Amino acid sequence: MKTITAKEVETLLREGKPLNIVDVREADEVAAGKIPGAMHIPLGLIEFRMDELDKNKEYILVCRSGGRSGRAAELLEKHGYRVVNMTGGMLAWEGPVE
Repeated sequence: MKTITAKEVETLLREGKPLNIVDVREADEVAAGKIPGAMHIPLGLIEFRMDELDKNKEYILVCRSGGRSGRAAELLEKHGYRVVNMTGGMLAWEGPVE
């Protein structure tokens, strides 16, 4: 599984790179702040909502610490999606939130 650090994601966003970020945390966690522009699909629903994702795009998956996003990445990879897990999750995120 490919990984990326929170700092690398922050740098790419600051450079204006178009990123496809999926936050797999629960709604109450996302309400406390998420990476600007991130799509929210809770881990428990990812299997049922993966058709909302485009297999031609690469997605960066985010959770609180990197565990749930890792599980989501494994599931999506099995279904042919290109995914990258953000290690450290939102605990490592120092960039802006919305």
